[in-house]
Amino acid sequence: MSTIVLEPRMDSRRHVRLATVLLFVAGMTVVAQGAWIHVKASLAQLLLEMSWRTSVRPWPWADTHAVAKLEVGGRTTIVLAGASGRTMAFGPGHVDGTALPGQHGNCVITAHRDTHFAALRNVVVGERIVLRSTGGKRIEYEVTETKVVGKNETWLLEDDGVDKLTLITCYPFDAVLPGGPLRYVVIAARV
Repeated sequence: MSTIVLEPRMDSRRHVRLATVLLFVAGMTVVAQGAWIHVKASLAQLLLEMSWRTSVRPWPWADTHAVAKLEVGGRTTIVLAGASGRTMAFGPGHVDGTALPGQHGNCVITAHRDTHFAALRNVVVGERIVLRSTGGKRIEYEVTETKVVGKNETWLLEDDGVDKLTLITCYPFDAVLPGGPLRYVVIAARV
């Protein structure tokens, strides 16, 4: 009789242990996936920095190239040509059709809120932002405005004849899900 009573308990303990192990593995998988975007973004910036100095492709299959260096919020990042999701996985992207870094007009750059543009949450009006073109030209901007807008506000990309820098990222900064309907915008006038 004691054998019959012990077997269900052993089965129950095995199930609890198995469930605990499975939950632990699942939890570690989620943590690893969340950390991967940060690791990839940091590693890409190291490769892009080397590419910036040597004028070679950052990796053999790269379909983008560096167009500027951006210094904002105490952090320097390499800006890439194009603003597709694929490009922004590696760094901030310059929006096609807007002024290139160093040219006159509205230069628009986008990046993810949880990696390269995480520092935008602390940017204040009056702060200086530095953009360096591939030719080495240093351009300073002063933040004139920060705002939250809808994701379909395409007027942010328009060139109104003013030399400025427009930085765009998803909002809110601490959102659980990526994307969302809002964007955080920093507008800075050329000094």
